[in-house]
Amino acid sequence: MKRRWIMAAVVLAAGAGLTAWMAQPTVQHQTETVRRHDVEASVTAIGTLQPRRFVDVGVQVSGQIRRLHVAAGDTVRQGQLLVEIDPSVQQAVVDAGRAQLQALRAQLAEEEAQWQLARDQAARQQRLDADGATRGEDVQTAQAELAVRSARLDQWRAQIAQTRATQRADEARLGYTRIYAPMDGTVIGVEAREGQTLNATYQTPRVLRLADLATMTVWTEVSEADIGRVRAGMPASFTTLGGEDQAQPRRWHSRVRQVLPAPPLADKSAEGAAAAPAATKAVTYTVLFDVDNADGALLPQMTAQVGLRVAQAPQAVAVPLSALQPVPGPPGRTQVRVLDARIGAQVREVQLGVRSRHLAEVTQGLAEGEQLIVGETQVSRWPAWLQW
Repeated sequence: MKRRWIMAAVVLAAGAGLTAWMAQPTVQHQTETVRRHDVEASVTAIGTLQPRRFVDVGVQVSGQIRRLHVAAGDTVRQGQLLVEIDPSVQQAVVDAGRAQLQALRAQLAEEEAQWQLARDQAARQQRLDADGATRGEDVQTAQAELAVRSARLDQWRAQIAQTRATQRADEARLGYTRIYAPMDGTVIGVEAREGQTLNATYQTPRVLRLADLATMTVWTEVSEADIGRVRAGMPASFTTLGGEDQAQPRRWHSRVRQVLPAPPLADKSAEGAAAAPAATKAVTYTVLFDVDNADGALLPQMTAQVGLRVAQAPQAVAVPLSALQPVPGPPGRTQVRVLDARIGAQVREVQLGVRSRHLAEVTQGLAEGEQLIVGETQVSRWPAWLQW
């Protein structure tokens, strides 16, 4: 009887131990094989497309637009007639100047005749004075008259030269009534209409914008937190918003041409307004790079989603950023968890190189083919039919 009680106690103890062990869940690791990937560290930003070369065509004379020979979207050649301004006023000014110049030349001819007469009289007085047949006063008067006529000749000639210069300016303004294309390009905007009267007294009115769309420039706004990593010559690429509907949107590639040394100028119209707190101001710097647009797929003012590649590690041992854990202690140290078939899970410190948005290059501490622990779940030891 005593032995039965002992056996029962042993069975109960073993059952209690088994129950306690079964109640403790086991840990199941989720692993990922360490592989090689191309890792790129990049700066992302938003840019705007603008023509590399463009010119605003304006008028330099006031008047009514008589003919506008182009429209937005037209392709023009250098020297092609674009705009005609009513030349009536400028033509009248040129005609008046020509008449004035003709009158001055007639006056100059008259003055030259008077100078010739004064020169002959002065010469005659010189001969008479040599023979003692005239008075000294008459000789001096003749010489003075010759000097006066010579001075008047110089005065008329100077006036004619001044009038000629004014005449050339008036003829140039008359030529400005016909505006020609200064370069080959495409008309990307027209701001005036036939019949419109333009006033060029205080500023040059803009009629249209002409641009060469064969090469576009991406004006990229990079935040001050990232601008320190951007350098001229750095690889750059972008996609446009229109390519998001495609399975593989087209990507254009180029290199950074210039990093402007200062942020864009603030809007002058805001002067005098209350300044916003410094903490709310987003400071950006402009990065420029050019791209070929031979097929015309890129248009002015398009929005570009830009990536500037600051570092690259081709075919590097890489791990997901989600698998990295900071090492307690000094900052900058990183560790990962690796599953070893013999000893199970272990913590290992690693050294990192280039980081992208999803991956990090491992330069030391991890080898290709190892099993990286990326997650874990707790699994009950009870059979499924006993779990509730």
